Amino acid sequence: MTTNSTSSTISQWTGMVPVDDTALAVTDTCGPGIPVVYLNGQFATQGYWRRVIAELGAGWRHITYDERARGRKSKRSADYSFEAAVRDVDAVLAARGVDRALLVGWSYGAFVAAHWADRNPDRTLGAVLVDGAFPYDWLDEAMEQRIRKMFRRMGWFLPLLRPTGLAPRMTAEQQADSNIEIGVISRERELGPVLDNITVPVRYVVASGTSLGSRGDEQERIRTSLDAVTARNANIEISAKVASNHGAILKKESPAIAEAVREIAALDHKQH
Repeated sequence: MTTNSTSSTISQWTGMVPVDDTALAVTDTCGPGIPVVYLNGQFATQGYWRRVIAELGAGWRHITYDERARGRKSKRSADYSFEAAVRDVDAVLAARGVDRALLVGWSYGAFVAAHWADRNPDRTLGAVLVDGAFPYDWLDEAMEQRIRKMFRRMGWFLPLLRPTGLAPRMTAEQQADSNIEIGVISRERELGPVLDNITVPVRYVVASGTSLGSRGDEQERIRTSLDAVTARNANIEISAKVASNHGAILKKESPAIAEAVREIAALDHKQH
């Protein structure tokens, strides 16, 4: 593991955390408060959380990282599966010596947070799921073809963006496979039992409108699946429904996301 610290009021840690056949670029503010682990969108980077972190302030311990082959520094891997993404949470927490954390996941990261919270209730203060982890059967054969076609079309310019960290160092086919896999994981029969089984507080912050690749009111129909989830599990609530769309939510709705984090932390404080 390599480190390089920067001096500020609190000494921030940045470095590479080895896991499986790869290594992840991790940043830990080492703040004095509750550890908050941020789980990125499928091909996004830790930089997306900047406004949410600023909104919460330096009193928290903010831990961000770039998933395999994402960002400028995280290394490539032979395994870009969802299970690998869940294992990476364990690797980051172990490397930073964190026993119990509050998870905040956006989009793909919301699925990772939900699964990790379900499997590790004793290590999870709670989770904030930002416009993701909706149990809905949106993947069919036609959608699978749409996804593959979309990533093939994007294949020519993605390599141009890789050096900037704006595109993952994955092939178009690997990106399509990852997208299709999350469609399988989204299915009601797959995700429903995971959400029903969660015993820690979960708060959703839900966007409005579309997301990349969606058409018409597709995305809003998917979000309605939360009604049955909150009816079945009293630990899960919708903290806010905001005006921004899926892609803009972290940038424009950081106050609502920060408020959901504070809500979870306050519940944990009462319990202890």
